[in-house]
Amino acid sequence: MFDSISAQFGKIVRSLSGKSKITEKNIQDAVEEIKVALLEADVNLRVVRRFVNRTMEEATGEKVLQSVDPGQQFVKIVYDKMVQLLGDVDNQGLILKGPDTTSVVLMMGLQGSGKTTTAAKLAYRLKKQGRRPLLVAADLVRPAAVLQLQVLGEKIGVPVYAEEHAKNPVSVAKNSLAKAKKEQFDVLIVDTSGRMHLDEMMMDEIHNVSSAINPDERLFVADAMTGQNAVTIAQEFEEKVGITGVILSKFDSDTRGGAALSLRSIVGKPIKFIGVGEKPEDLDPFYPDRIASRILGMGDVVSLVEKAQETIDIKEAEKMQEKMSKATFDLQDYLDQLDRMNKMGSVEKLLEMIPGAKGNVSEDDIDTAEMNREKAIIQSMTMTERQNPYMIGPTRKKRVANGSGTTVYDVNRLLKKFEKMRLAMKKFAKNKKYQASMLKHMGM
Repeated sequence: MFDSISAQFGKIVRSLSGKSKITEKNIQDAVEEIKVALLEADVNLRVVRRFVNRTMEEATGEKVLQSVDPGQQFVKIVYDKMVQLLGDVDNQGLILKGPDTTSVVLMMGLQGSGKTTTAAKLAYRLKKQGRRPLLVAADLVRPAAVLQLQVLGEKIGVPVYAEEHAKNPVSVAKNSLAKAKKEQFDVLIVDTSGRMHLDEMMMDEIHNVSSAINPDERLFVADAMTGQNAVTIAQEFEEKVGITGVILSKFDSDTRGGAALSLRSIVGKPIKFIGVGEKPEDLDPFYPDRIASRILGMGDVVSLVEKAQETIDIKEAEKMQEKMSKATFDLQDYLDQLDRMNKMGSVEKLLEMIPGAKGNVSEDDIDTAEMNREKAIIQSMTMTERQNPYMIGPTRKKRVANGSGTTVYDVNRLLKKFEKMRLAMKKFAKNKKYQASMLKHMGM
């Protein structure tokens, strides 16, 4: 996500951040490069002009030129303006009632925007937070839309309200709300009909559904890859129905970012979530400050830590630390760590969150094929062999190689690498000064 604009902004930041003295000419050149980068990213022209003018106005004063570290001061101004452009940090979450009352969320958007899948992702997220959601199949136009939602609901363990042979979405929505209140579901998520393009009939239908159930949130789902078109459509929905927030689907596939960088300024509504993959858990809150940090190549350590916390149990982490310090970390533990890395997301997503990695480290630098090969080798071992690699002699190595589709050379390389890793872990776990030095180099 934001690949092109991140590369441009990262280059601008690196060129200025290390300078102890900069001139107005330096700033003008940098701002011009920023302008070009935003336009190439398909950001709305009016938004670009506003962003550039405000940045230039604040950056050319004595506050920057006479500061102790003018380069860093300029970067901070760009970062602050980027955060303002993306949204309000304190007003991004869903506005729902307490768990003792039914909150209603209305999902709307064009056909093909990912609305139905996003509804299921949102239900899954709320379920994980302790809520009791009910999905509603009120898209009665698109063939198999009801069935799709039912399949998704079954997959994530969330019930779906649907009426066989239903013709009136308003009636379906009303009946689902009555059911939700009666059976104490605390969030009702209503999936509505979409169209291939905007038309009055669709708008009237969604407006009538909205009026019937009085939703707490009216979320517009937009395909991030449609760029400026998503902004135009969002304006139409705001005028005809009214929206409280936006969810950008397929955000992980959007290399330019024009929609995300234009929506808040043009439509005036916050982006609340972004779709970052196809799995039920691939719906992330949209944090303007964290996204701005990624765009400028400064990483996103907070999100990285949150991802890690989702996959790592505290007690397990403590056991792992003890194993490292005693050099009892075995191949099964190593396999578990590889699996946890996979659960955290793709290498590309993780690199975006590591400060300084964007632009300096690529997916090619991290050999995922090698990681998969190592997993296959370990999985071909018995549990006893994983716990005691020293017992793996020539005959066992040949068996493991055959079972994993690799060679004895590959098995030997893994065992040598693992032994070096285990010794390094022991050193790291016992040496507090070494730990502090490592964390300092990581910028933490």
